Amino acid sequence: MSAPDGSPVGAERSIGQLFASATTELSALVHDEIALAKAQLKQDVKRGAASGGAFTVAGAVLVFSLPMLNFALAYGIRTWSGWNLAVCFLLSFAANVLVAGGLALIGVVFAKKAKKSQGPQKVAASMKESAGVLQKAKPHPRPETPALEDRAPAAIEPVARSSS
Repeated sequence: MSAPDGSPVGAERSIGQLFASATTELSALVHDEIALAKAQLKQDVKRGAASGGAFTVAGAVLVFSLPMLNFALAYGIRTWSGWNLAVCFLLSFAANVLVAGGLALIGVVFAKKAKKSQGPQKVAASMKESAGVLQKAKPHPRPETPALEDRAPAAIEPVARSSS
């Protein structure tokens, strides 16, 4: 059995090997997460398309059944009131105009609310603000370690003597 970088498990690896292994595994994890997100998005799009198709067909059936409703309304008014059939069809038409006007008013109200909403602009402004904050961010200061040349020879000598 071996580690992802090919070295045997249990053998001590250098920091460079550990870092390379961690980087490889992290990269693979990110790629897998992206693939999972794409698969989920594709599935959601398919479900949304099926839902949209079903609503479209339902709307078409409703539109094609409206003339039958108008005839039924006109003949119902005639049966109930005994008026002339032409007047009953005019009343049926007037009822349709009232319903259409009400739906148009509702549509206008929602259109005004949608126009006032600044959703995409708010998201863009938030992204710009986040980018500005990240550009001004500074890394955490690290304590300075003296370079190898700056060290005193006395500090290096005991290490050299202890290895002999």
